Amino acid sequence: MRNTRALAAAGAAVAVLGVAAPAAVADGGRVPNPSNIVALPSVIARGGQLTITVDGCPNGGHATSNAFPRTNLTPVHSGNDTARGTATIHHDAHPGPYDITVHCSGRSLTRPAAFTVIGGVRGGIGGSSTTGATPADMAIGGSLVAAAVVGSGVFWMRRRAEKRI
Repeated sequence: MRNTRALAAAGAAVAVLGVAAPAAVADGGRVPNPSNIVALPSVIARGGQLTITVDGCPNGGHATSNAFPRTNLTPVHSGNDTARGTATIHHDAHPGPYDITVHCSGRSLTRPAAFTVIGGVRGGIGGSSTTGATPADMAIGGSLVAAAVVGSGVFWMRRRAEKRI
């Protein structure tokens, strides 16, 4: 009885190894696919530097986007087929989300909305010189401020008069 059980266990082990061996051999010769595109920081201003990291890109490659010029990706020698590159965002990039397309080992991968470009702030006289408040808005705001000043003065004068009584 023991011989039968041992023989059955050995046969099952050989069958499992026989099925798994061709898959292991076939996996050794395949070309890795780029995967897991990471862009840091995920929100960046125009002119900033974006670090792009890609897994499955052992020989390096390049990354493209509408927000930055073609950027080379160099292998990171950490044993996990990772490549990394640094891209500089165009100074005239429009605010909003952007895709990144990575090309490695003859294959490509696109990550939609991988990062977001934010716009600058209008300084100076509050941005009202070319956009924002119209002359009518400025007149309404000025008259409301003047009314508040006059109303505060009247209220203060009444309070002073009440103290004299």
